Amino acid sequence: MGLYAKYLLPKLIDKACGQKPMMKLRAEFVSQAQGDVLEIGIGSGLNLEYYPATTNSITGLDPAVEITELAQQRIEDIDIPVELLNLSSEEIPADDGRFDTIVCTWTMCSIPNIYQAVREMYRVLKPGGKFIFIEHGLSPDNNIAKWQARIEPAWKVIGGGCHLSRKADELLLDGGFRMDSLDSGYLPGPKFAAFMYRGVASKPS
Repeated sequence: MGLYAKYLLPKLIDKACGQKPMMKLRAEFVSQAQGDVLEIGIGSGLNLEYYPATTNSITGLDPAVEITELAQQRIEDIDIPVELLNLSSEEIPADDGRFDTIVCTWTMCSIPNIYQAVREMYRVLKPGGKFIFIEHGLSPDNNIAKWQARIEPAWKVIGGGCHLSRKADELLLDGGFRMDSLDSGYLPGPKFAAFMYRGVASKPS
């Protein structure tokens, strides 16, 4: 691991993902979680303050030890028990139907085998459970999408494996989830990285 990935990238991600428009979306969506929660890509813990009292426990997955170290203070600031696992989500160490809610914010873009990860998420979510997501991805504007394709190879290097052209809604639907609500649109910022998909999916009962 290079010095950039170990020391600088975690702080850059924390800063970039802590901007006011993104925190507003976190407050809106993470507050819908309940029960036993699996957070995919817990990162520096920016979602933690928004979990409601209906949350019993949080299991946070993230393979990057350096960024989860930034989450420790935020974990101490909440009353909900949190377990951190430094793992990617292609193999989730949990029984089938273990979780009531899955929360995934700005994470699906950087999972290496996203199709396997979605299958695992589906497996560990209870029938009727909620999948809450906020993700950036492929723009519907052709000119922006072309720029995303051009920039993506370099972007993956500087952004910790982040893809610009994934579509969260299609990935979840292909993985068997039902889409209960979906909104999309640009947040402030460079348009090649600012088109957002946000919503709630569920595992059919």
